[in-house]
Amino acid sequence: MIEDIKKLRSETGAAVMDIKRALEESGGDLEEAKKILQERGVAKAQKKFEREASEGLVSTYVHAVGKIGAMVELFCETDFVARTEDFQKLAHELAMQVAATNPQDADELLEQEYIRDPSKTVQDLIGETIAKVGENIKIGKLVRFEL
Repeated sequence: MIEDIKKLRSETGAAVMDIKRALEESGGDLEEAKKILQERGVAKAQKKFEREASEGLVSTYVHAVGKIGAMVELFCETDFVARTEDFQKLAHELAMQVAATNPQDADELLEQEYIRDPSKTVQDLIGETIAKVGENIKIGKLVRFEL
């Protein structure tokens, strides 16, 4: 069971006790436990959407040929979370998404299919990170450049 907990922890970022409960509810089925954790994470994220997000960072992405680039302003609640690997990875992924799809604004970006996993939207991706870091996350300004 410890190996299963470690595996789910690395895949989901969920708390150990939440993973243990999900494994117990699923009868030890890893895929079912993963689904349970995802559903709970989405529910937790929904509760955080109204909280103030005034810290964060600006992330950039420049496509390999150097002719397309993007910048995204991403907000969270604390500077501590802004410095985490999960938050920084999300910001980079959003900048890459903007470079690839050229959304007109943050609302359009949130509705798009995530370029790395079309079964998710960008909103789902943000919700997963909210569940991991425990803070609200909001997109600020975004811009795309192309030569």
